[in-house]
Amino acid sequence: MAKLVMLLVLCILPAIAVAARRGSIGKNTMVVEGRTYCDTCKFGFETPESSYFIPGATVKLVCKHRQTMEEVYSDVAVSDKKGNYKFVVHDDHKDEMCDVMLVKSSDKSCAKISVGREQSRVILNHYSGIASQIRHANNMGFEKDVSDIFCSALFQKYMVNEDEDDIKNHL
Repeated sequence: MAKLVMLLVLCILPAIAVAARRGSIGKNTMVVEGRTYCDTCKFGFETPESSYFIPGATVKLVCKHRQTMEEVYSDVAVSDKKGNYKFVVHDDHKDEMCDVMLVKSSDKSCAKISVGREQSRVILNHYSGIASQIRHANNMGFEKDVSDIFCSALFQKYMVNEDEDDIKNHL
């Protein structure tokens, strides 16, 4: 009886613990992760001083067939309190082009989709040389209609070789 209990403790319980730790990501499943942010100065890129992450932003993942451009897969996600979003994709999309794109900001003061930062291409197949099941999309941004007052000084900091007229025209 003692040997049976010892066998149970040494063999079966660790197997149950390992199985429980794996979670719901299967062999063919991929996870797409990214983040949404607000560009308060309309720079077109993130800076620690002029951007913040947007919780509650809506993003969409769309996969289209390479030749027909027919939409074959789509899903919608909402960013969490740190601006992070996640898609769990259970199928391989090897003959498809997949993009994550901004849909809507939850921040009324930062609701305009930033041109050039509105979507991110992701590779969703297991034959790409990417070992991980996690795919990282580039951060995507919204911008304010009117730049914040401190943006002029920041523009000078990040664009050192620009004319003064260019600085005034940008802001």
